[in-house]
Amino acid sequence: MKLLKIPLLAIVISSICICTASAESYADGPFMRHSLIVNEIVELNLKTTSTTTVTTTETTTEATTIQLYDTSKLSDTKQSWYYMPNDQHKVPTGNFAVELNKYSAYYTGNTAEKTIYLTFDEGYENGYTSKILDVLKSKGVKAAFFVTKPYIESQPALIKRMTDEGHIVGNHSAKHLSSPTLTDSQLKQELDSTAEAYKAVTGKDMPKYFRPPMGEYSERTLAVTHNMGYKSIFWSFAHKDWLTDQQPGAEATYNTVMKRYHNGEIMLLHAVSSSNTEALGRIIDSLRTQGYSFKSLDEL
Repeated sequence: MKLLKIPLLAIVISSICICTASAESYADGPFMRHSLIVNEIVELNLKTTSTTTVTTTETTTEATTIQLYDTSKLSDTKQSWYYMPNDQHKVPTGNFAVELNKYSAYYTGNTAEKTIYLTFDEGYENGYTSKILDVLKSKGVKAAFFVTKPYIESQPALIKRMTDEGHIVGNHSAKHLSSPTLTDSQLKQELDSTAEAYKAVTGKDMPKYFRPPMGEYSERTLAVTHNMGYKSIFWSFAHKDWLTDQQPGAEATYNTVMKRYHNGEIMLLHAVSSSNTEALGRIIDSLRTQGYSFKSLDEL
């Protein structure tokens, strides 16, 4: 994936109608919980304009439509990401109350291809990340690790290793707060301070991928992160793996993954999980046997 840096000529106000209702919210890491969220139906009609900008290089001219959203006119109804798993290897449906793609948000990749996008959430270190990196290196798989600012500051060696070995280190915010509870400026600060911590450790700009803490978002917050140039990354597979004292076991983890794999899957695993760590190599081998390949989020 190639991010284009181009001048913005106008702030664009777009429109959206939000619909849908109940959802099971999935929460990740030690910060979170499982809960049922019932989302009221909200309908908004906002005026839309667009602008086209042209960027010119020595050899090519490329036209790109850029949209920035006026977040003050967008719904702040809290959504909790969910999807409906199945055992038929079909792409699951999810919470479509907000049009994800409109705001550079994804829960799957290319569903026409037998591809898996492997991602890990990292709120704290539990001693397994180096082992996970060893497996990924031995299998030739690139993954994405969504990390918080405290993780970056406390684990600089692991952050450098992730980066040096070609993995994406994505933004999971500074304080792991629910995005809809934050103002636009507070949310921006959450992401900016995390990106600054990453650059202080690696000397590189943090890749512009964001995983909303607890999977909680609103139309407004997706627009805020979109306006910052981020892609919000949800998931089409996850399982209850974040409770370190209630691990399902490697065999149960493996079986769950193999029952629910599907085209374009964005797989969420927690790196604090002993079960995930023990099952990872076997999972990768078995999915490849089924004809699947592993791709980077840069290939979304």
